[in-house]
Amino acid sequence: MGDIVQKILADQGLVLAFAVVGGLMLASTAVSRHLTGGRIHASAIAILAALALAWWGGVLTGGKKGLADVPGLAGLALMGGAMLRDFAIVATAFEVDVIEARKAGLMGVIALALGTIVPFVVGVGVAWSFGYRDAVSLTTLGAGTVTYIVGPVTGAALGASSPVIALSIATGVLKAVLVMTFTPMVARLIGLDNPRSAMAFGGLMGTVSGVAGGLAATDARLVPYGALTATFHTGIGCLVCPSIFFLIVRALA
Repeated sequence: MGDIVQKILADQGLVLAFAVVGGLMLASTAVSRHLTGGRIHASAIAILAALALAWWGGVLTGGKKGLADVPGLAGLALMGGAMLRDFAIVATAFEVDVIEARKAGLMGVIALALGTIVPFVVGVGVAWSFGYRDAVSLTTLGAGTVTYIVGPVTGAALGASSPVIALSIATGVLKAVLVMTFTPMVARLIGLDNPRSAMAFGGLMGTVSGVAGGLAATDARLVPYGALTATFHTGIGCLVCPSIFFLIVRALA
């Protein structure tokens, strides 16, 4: 029996990965509903729990892929890879009503610009205050403040060190959790109740997971619109951070 289970775990790693993540989401939903009254979205709880489990997996195995280094859970590496991530983003964008999307107009463009420039400047400023002086590290950390995807993409393009890239990812994840957590609390105050405002919000915040989780806790119908501009935001960040923004930082630093 043990051999059969071991063979299933080895051959069906991706299926097991989906089961593990599904179980984590189920537990996070229960915690969100019963312990926080829905005020903290289940996705935020799941992200924190996943980070803790990844750390535990790294300590347990001495590896560099978290739980994916645990025998039988290697499918998590594939599930968490770029292919399925990009597929999920594209699938979300397909739910957008084009007529509603057009209503964002100039406001959406301005939101995308501000949502890319302002976090980058803040990130570079904080990195400078902590003693970073080289343009590569400053740009990578500033890009991580844009999103946790832009950070490592920029760091890899510029040849940043592994600790700096890891820190840029951590910064982006923290931003995603904060956006996810506080969006439902401020939604009424900022008029986040229609597709147009959701698109502006997605452009300003930038983080796809944070925006999607926050809007899901606010009004699930707004998720595709916020995720659409947030996705563009990530793409723009990946283009300008390792190029234009790096040249500007290098000239100033």
